[in-house]
Amino acid sequence: MIARPRTLRRLGIVAICAAALAGCGSSSSNTNGSSAKTASSSSTAANTPTSATTSTAATGTGPPPAVAELAAAEHPRASQFPAAGGRTLQELASTVRASAQLGAATGTFTPGRGRFAFALNASGGGFIYAPTAIYIARTPNSRAAGPFLAPADPLTVAPRYRSQQNTGPGGIQAIYAAQLPLPQAGTYTVLSLTRAAQGIIGAPGEIAVAPSSPIPAVGARPPAIATDTAASVAGNTSLLTTRSPPEQMQSVSFKDALGKRPIALLFSTPQLCVSRVCGPVTDIAVQLQQRFGTQVTFIHQEVYVNNQPKSGLRPQLKAFHLQTEPWLFTINRQGKIAARLEGSFGINAFTRALQAAMQ
Repeated sequence: MIARPRTLRRLGIVAICAAALAGCGSSSSNTNGSSAKTASSSSTAANTPTSATTSTAATGTGPPPAVAELAAAEHPRASQFPAAGGRTLQELASTVRASAQLGAATGTFTPGRGRFAFALNASGGGFIYAPTAIYIARTPNSRAAGPFLAPADPLTVAPRYRSQQNTGPGGIQAIYAAQLPLPQAGTYTVLSLTRAAQGIIGAPGEIAVAPSSPIPAVGARPPAIATDTAASVAGNTSLLTTRSPPEQMQSVSFKDALGKRPIALLFSTPQLCVSRVCGPVTDIAVQLQQRFGTQVTFIHQEVYVNNQPKSGLRPQLKAFHLQTEPWLFTINRQGKIAARLEGSFGINAFTRALQAAMQ
């Protein structure tokens, strides 16, 4: 069921719906919220270890989509959304005919242009897929910028690439992502507008932009970490990966491949993921490895020491200053980061990241 409030206050702008979803990764330090059934969880791996569970988003046991216009959601057009035209977010909210919950799948933002990934769901828990765009302002009553198109990026892989942690279909099918201008540190309010058959659906959120981040950025040289291989764990595959069945992404250590050929370095823990999107994201890596494996070295690094959350993060994550999962870094032949993706990302974003490393 989709509710019908018509202003930002009624949409819930006071209690921002940003990062408490059950199926995508995010950092809790830079977003906050209360949506419990959409696609992103506050994925604080270091601070919130949990037992192994599998979300409805990953297992495909959730309700059917509340709005099922996925093909159109993948190709939004600016003409489908009102021009900001000097209006505030509050004024733009007057175009809304129904409300939804927005769950952020990214939480690390610094000044510049930032990838804001998110999912939308109705009050009954069903995901919403239809053409969507984001508007952003410093406050609800500030002039808004936008629309910034947020194409839906499919998360579904072919059945032969699905792990037991991602049995689908029936869970989350795609994640939205928009590139937003973030000129300076501080807090920003966002409003998503979704053009569905029944009219415009609105959902508010909030982004906290930090002055800087220690996480290696695009163009930087990553730390030359030694990732786990079959040799380093004496053949104990259970220490290499929690995915079932195991993937084949530990043939070489990151430090030995760095600067020699393009690399896709994925930090994820399919069975123990706090954010519970690691299973689907790792499955995407397995599928794309079949396409790009002769051109790119795929490396998957688990998150917890001995795959025990209570033992804390592995030193490889600490070297990258990561406290959340999953993360993807692609590195080019020169040993520099070509692309970086946080939280939930689909097949298209993953493919672009690989292509950036191969240039």
